[in-house]
Amino acid sequence: MTKKPRQTIQQIFNSHLQVLATVLRPSTLNVYKGRLKLFLSYLEAAHPEVCRLSQLRRDPHILGWLRKLHEHQPPLSNSTWLGTIITVRRLLNDLAVSNCHRLREGLLVLQDCPPRDKYLPKPLSPEDDSKLGQQLRKNDNLCSNGLLLLRGTGMRIGECLSLPVDSLRDFGQNQWAIRIPLGKLHNERWVPVDEDTCRIFRRILSVRSSAARTQTGAKSGILLLQKTGRVSYNDMRKELTVAARQAGCSICPTPHQLRHTYATTMLRAGASLFAVKELLGHRSIEMTMGYVEVSQVDLQREYHRARQKMGEFPAIPKITQSIENLGIPTLCQSLIKAHHLMEMFRRQLDDEQLRRKLARLNNRLVKISSELSQLDKAKK
Repeated sequence: MTKKPRQTIQQIFNSHLQVLATVLRPSTLNVYKGRLKLFLSYLEAAHPEVCRLSQLRRDPHILGWLRKLHEHQPPLSNSTWLGTIITVRRLLNDLAVSNCHRLREGLLVLQDCPPRDKYLPKPLSPEDDSKLGQQLRKNDNLCSNGLLLLRGTGMRIGECLSLPVDSLRDFGQNQWAIRIPLGKLHNERWVPVDEDTCRIFRRILSVRSSAARTQTGAKSGILLLQKTGRVSYNDMRKELTVAARQAGCSICPTPHQLRHTYATTMLRAGASLFAVKELLGHRSIEMTMGYVEVSQVDLQREYHRARQKMGEFPAIPKITQSIENLGIPTLCQSLIKAHHLMEMFRRQLDDEQLRRKLARLNNRLVKISSELSQLDKAKK
């Protein structure tokens, strides 16, 4: 009976990637393969003697690879570096848990990851935003209207290109919203739109009507559809470049900058950061912070708005009863007033974290009042 040949390290990883293919998107799997190639290429070149996973050591194999990443030319961005380490760490940990290859745990740790890149928001200036909007309306073709829809909703370009024809919904009383299906973060959301954005949406429907008659199958239900098929990212990018040049904009913007512009404009118009987060479809407020630009003018406006509100909330009254009248009923009455005023104050706040904290404090006041009432009954 012949022994089954031992798998190489490359074959072991390939087998595991085939398993992951059942739960990962093809594009994600390709990213995994590319990042893994960086690790295996280094291992083959620098440590050809390593032919089994059980031979892997943090020093010199993993630390040597990390040093190689650091010295890569051209230099890798922190996001690429971070993604590569996280991918290889996940694959190594998966194989270590299976316990089939005697692979040591802790070869890569979180401390090996570089800090995430911090990108500044890149909204268009109000002047460029206005010029570009006017030029896109003047061009009035499928792509230019698609860019106007992008600017009016803050969608990702991929979400806009995949938008179905029936995504605009009427909620009654002149309230409209666009349903954005599962996007980059696998979440679905509704984005409120005004009458102008509704007109843009209907204009796209009229422009695409002739193209839709020549298409069949799944493509026919896509909003941005032309005679040659679906509108592509390059089509949108070219239209934006031409329109920006025609309008005399100071920069050549990208479609994603329209999303940054939407977020910053909404914030300056008075929308809370938490509302902007939901409109953009972000999972955390930290993601949203990378999209909004807060200038000194914005800070001054928010400061004076907060100062005005400070005088609008009534102060919690002091207990003025004399010591002789100070009893449990008086304490309970004061707690009820405090609870009412705190609740009024809480409802005025935009900060969701502070609202939750005040809600917890209010619950404590209710419990204290209830216990005092029980004491009063027991006393009687």
